[in-house]
Amino acid sequence: MSLRAHAREVLATWNAPTAEEETLRREFLDHVHTHEDAMWRECVPGHLTATTAVISHDGERVLLTLHPKAGMWLPMGGHCEREDVSLDGVALREATEESGIAGLRLLPGPLALDRHRVWCHPPHSHHLDVEYGAVAPADVEAVISDESLDLRWFPIEEIPELSDEATRRLARRAREVMRQT
Repeated sequence: MSLRAHAREVLATWNAPTAEEETLRREFLDHVHTHEDAMWRECVPGHLTATTAVISHDGERVLLTLHPKAGMWLPMGGHCEREDVSLDGVALREATEESGIAGLRLLPGPLALDRHRVWCHPPHSHHLDVEYGAVAPADVEAVISDESLDLRWFPIEEIPELSDEATRRLARRAREVMRQT
């Protein structure tokens, strides 16, 4: 199965927890049907990406990166690559690369959807973000990658103002799912 076919399947079967995310789910699905290149950054109107909230083994903290372009504390995430075969694989790969943490345990997902403006194609395009959660092993140290200005653990209820509501929502959902599994 191709990554695009996998994305279609994930989006077609995902039960959106909010009306806003149901609208996004339908828009993302339509985008994947309409654009042959929907999975790749070359897709000018926008492209699917995967983000992962990495939470601590006890579910109390989330690891955030200070994103150099956005200038905000955000979860790990990024673009699909040609060798990727699933969105959850993209999410886990990006989280591992950007956190430097081996052995992350991906939670069942996706947990959320979000669309945001980015600068991949000036003046802007959109990331159609499929969001996941992952649990870090106990007593691990994160390693800052060249894709980050900083990397820090924050209590989930104390995510800094220099973040966004999508990050807060994803961290809370990841904690909820972790506690249920």
